[in-house]
Amino acid sequence: MSEEKEKVIVDRSKLVKAKSAEIERNTENSAQKSTVISAQKSAVNNTHKSTEKSVSKGVGNGKKKDSKKKKTAKQYAISFFIKVGVTALVVVLLLYFVVGVYVNHSNTGYPMVKDGDLCLTFKLAQLHKGDEIAYEVDGTIHFGRIVAEAGEVVDIGDEGLTVNGYGLYEDTVYPTTGEGAKISFPYTVPNDSLFVLNDYRPDATDSRTYGGIPMKDTKGKVVLLLRKRGV
Repeated sequence: MSEEKEKVIVDRSKLVKAKSAEIERNTENSAQKSTVISAQKSAVNNTHKSTEKSVSKGVGNGKKKDSKKKKTAKQYAISFFIKVGVTALVVVLLLYFVVGVYVNHSNTGYPMVKDGDLCLTFKLAQLHKGDEIAYEVDGTIHFGRIVAEAGEVVDIGDEGLTVNGYGLYEDTVYPTTGEGAKISFPYTVPNDSLFVLNDYRPDATDSRTYGGIPMKDTKGKVVLLLRKRGV
C-alpha cells in the first residue's frame, strides 16, 4: 500500500507541475498578445495624429494663399502711387544732377546746333576746349564752344583768335572777329570760368559780350541732338 500511495503522490505532483507550466505558458501568451494590441493601438493613434496635422497644415497653407491672393483696391492704389513717386523722384534727380534737356531757340550754335533742336547734355562731364556746351545767362540757355579756360589770355585781333599768344585751330565755318564785343582784348579768363564763343561767329552774344562764363552757370556738355527742323 505504501508503494501505491507513493506512486499516486508522484503522479499528482507531476500533474500539478504540468498544470502550472501550462498556466505560465498561457500567461506569457496573453502578455505577448496585450503587447501586440497596445503597439497596434499606438500605431493607429500616431497615424491619426499625423493625418490631422497634415490636414491642419493644408488648411493653414490654403488660408495663407487665400490671404496673399486677396489684395484690396486700396493696397493696389498705394503700391501704384509709391512706384510712380519713386520713378518721378529718380527722373527729377537725373534731370537736376546728371542730364540736361534743352531746346535751342536761336542760331548761335549754327551749323552744329540749329534753331529748334532738342539738346541733351551730360552735367557730370569734364569740360575741355572744343566742347560744345549749354550755359545760362540771365535765365536764358545758350549754346557755345569752349575756346579757353581759367587763367588763359584770349585775344581777338587782325590775326584772328589767339589763346596765350598762339593761334587756335578750330573746325568752324565762320571767322572770329571782335566786332560787336563789349569787353576789351587781350582778356584773361577769370578763375572758375570758361571763355565760350558761338559757332556762328558773326553773332557776338557770347563771351565777347558776357566775358568769362562761370562754371556754376554751365549746364553740361552737349552729347545728343534731336533735330526737329531743317533735317
